[in-house]
Amino acid sequence: MLGEPNRDRQAERRQATRLEILDAAWELARERGLADITLRQVAERVGMRAPSLYTHFDSKHAIYDAMFGQAWTECLEVCRAALPEIPDETRAALRVVARTFFDFAVEDVPRHQLMNLRTIPGFEPTPESYAPAVEVMDLARDIFVRHGITAQEDLDLWVALVGGLVDSQHANDPGGDRWSRLLDRAVDMYVDNLDLRRDASAGSPGKEPS
Repeated sequence: MLGEPNRDRQAERRQATRLEILDAAWELARERGLADITLRQVAERVGMRAPSLYTHFDSKHAIYDAMFGQAWTECLEVCRAALPEIPDETRAALRVVARTFFDFAVEDVPRHQLMNLRTIPGFEPTPESYAPAVEVMDLARDIFVRHGITAQEDLDLWVALVGGLVDSQHANDPGGDRWSRLLDRAVDMYVDNLDLRRDASAGSPGKEPS
């Protein structure tokens, strides 16, 4: 009878500690602001001395990097879960895409700031942490291509449109729905401007149902 595979308990403890540190960093970001957290504050929150924190993260930017990767991984999971709900008809499909990202983005101000705004001077995510962001972009691009949207300027317009509504919601009605209510109208404007009448299941442009 085969025994259980050997577990690297030291690695498991180290990973658990890293996650605890990241949880503490997010808590502080929500309490004090993303740019105002310090290593000393994070260390105190998890009950360790600041020098001990350096065995897990060698700088504050390293913590931000891990937070960035964690946030985009969460976004990727949400986007993947939404894929089965995306209809074939273009207008309805883009409404689901927009709503999925919008709702995720407005849930958490510091998370959105780290993911999508240059809030931290000098911070650039590592390729490893940026990878899930690329996967999210690739998922969206695949959906757009299926609906005949391939021009970079059209994709850029989409990012500006949805991102602008997210930023307005955060800035002017946090926790409300003032800009959330405009999301479907914004998608309709986009679809009408590009004259998109397509059913992805048919593989060719077609008339939208009335």
